[in-house]
Amino acid sequence: MARMIFINLPVKDLERSKAFYEAIGFRNEPKFSNESGAMMVLSDTISVMLLTHDFYSSFHTRPIGDTHKESRVLLCFSCDSREEVDRIVETVAANGGKIDQSPKSEAEPGGPMYGRDFEDPDGHQWEPMWMDPAFAEQGAHPVEEAAGA
Repeated sequence: MARMIFINLPVKDLERSKAFYEAIGFRNEPKFSNESGAMMVLSDTISVMLLTHDFYSSFHTRPIGDTHKESRVLLCFSCDSREEVDRIVETVAANGGKIDQSPKSEAEPGGPMYGRDFEDPDGHQWEPMWMDPAFAEQGAHPVEEAAGA
């Protein structure tokens, strides 16, 4: 069986967060959703667990950070094309998220990598990105050489 990743995110308004993630292409899995949490499926191996603050807090004793003020994690996922990156980010903007918050933009026309970023309604940072398959086969070395490493 392939390994799976379950990203657990605390959310203030579960229904609002479910609607937001569904709008940008995640699928809700009702078998693992209730009034305290919702499983949102991105792919066969990656899901996001949206958990109310009370339920999230039942897993540990540390306070929930304010992701609108502090960065906790940057979640990056691959897309099949530049157009898909743009479609997702524009859908985020239309559904209450903040887009293009990063001072570093990888949205260079014609480059081998293309990424944009967004924040969900709870301030969690995401980056949909596309990478030219030929560039990906070369690995990181061309990036290092271009940076003068």
